Amino acid sequence: MEWKTTDGLVDYDTATNFMEARVAAIAAGEADECIWLLEHPPLYTAGTSARREDLTDPDRFPVYESKRGGQYTYHGPGQRVVYVMLDVGKRGRDVRRFVQQLEEWVIAALAEFNVTGEIRDGRVGVWVQRNDKPLTVTGETAEDKIAAIGIRLRKWISFHGISINVEPDLTHFTGIVPCGIQEHGVTSLVDLGLPITMADVDVALKKTFEEVFGRQSAHPVG
Repeated sequence: MEWKTTDGLVDYDTATNFMEARVAAIAAGEADECIWLLEHPPLYTAGTSARREDLTDPDRFPVYESKRGGQYTYHGPGQRVVYVMLDVGKRGRDVRRFVQQLEEWVIAALAEFNVTGEIRDGRVGVWVQRNDKPLTVTGETAEDKIAAIGIRLRKWISFHGISINVEPDLTHFTGIVPCGIQEHGVTSLVDLGLPITMADVDVALKKTFEEVFGRQSAHPVG
């Protein structure tokens, strides 16, 4: 399996074209599985379940129609995007389990920094409780989203994937209703008071991938 890390900001169409080609090559047995770590310039993506009313500021950043599942998400500098081009056919052909593994992977990576990520029924992504914030109007502990998950499969090969908020500009999320959730906020590792770099997150992701998905032969590519 190839780990691919790209410095700088990658255009969304460039990333999509790469994934399309790589997925086809993996399905044809002509390329290895690939995990691509990158950052995008500020943009919004609309998943297959996106509702137009959730795009509250359509002129703020470019908006891309995405083939992944889910609703609106934001990508931008300071957010680690993890595109997963993996052969789910060889990993059990269980899409629900695969998504659970992606969730477990994010949670395990966050745990490397003593951050407790959690899953909530009816809400996609990974959440953290905010005991430092006032209780919600229903008297519950406030929760903020720290990671989004949205994938698509073609011929049992996955693409799109995960985004983890390391140090993005959180005001950029205000142009959408992230993943259709209005009553909860968005946070990042730095917003939680943790001086964590993108490189730190990459190390945690590579370490915990093996713990969740099993040891794979892999070689890094810059």
